[in-house]
Amino acid sequence: MMKLESVKRYLEKGGSEDDKNGSTIDGKPLRFFERFIMQGLRIDFIEPGRIICSFNIPPRLLNAGNFLHGGATATLVDLVGSAVIYTLGAPMTGVSVEINVSYLDAAYADEEVEIEAKALRVGKAVGVVSVELRKKATGKIIAQGRHTKYLAAHNCCNFRP
Repeated sequence: MMKLESVKRYLEKGGSEDDKNGSTIDGKPLRFFERFIMQGLRIDFIEPGRIICSFNIPPRLLNAGNFLHGGATATLVDLVGSAVIYTLGAPMTGVSVEINVSYLDAAYADEEVEIEAKALRVGKAVGVVSVELRKKATGKIIAQGRHTKYLAAHNCCNFRP
């Protein structure tokens, strides 16, 4: 069991001191986190209410077990799920109300993953999307997510999907 001070140091340093996937945040540009996660994402198909993109897993997004970090997966569900709302004409997406991710398999460095996001419902106040990550070579599901966004800000902009 880790001592409390060790846990504190681990969290404050963003991982172990010898972590090759580590990064310092000081001095990074605004919205660095989104770019850090999504750099290398390619859009393969886009239409109103649906996006399919692909992504080779970069080593920077691996966890200690050397597979795609669950937090990176959840962030992809968040960001790609939000983007599919934009395809329906939304000027902005609002805040997350709920995000759920079921982790079903692992993805490793340089493995190509397909991410499919679908808008299930986009109304006046709430948008609900589903996001699935699959291994591109086999179609095997890595993770399934559902993301609910509060869209009330759209009422001021006459947003109608």
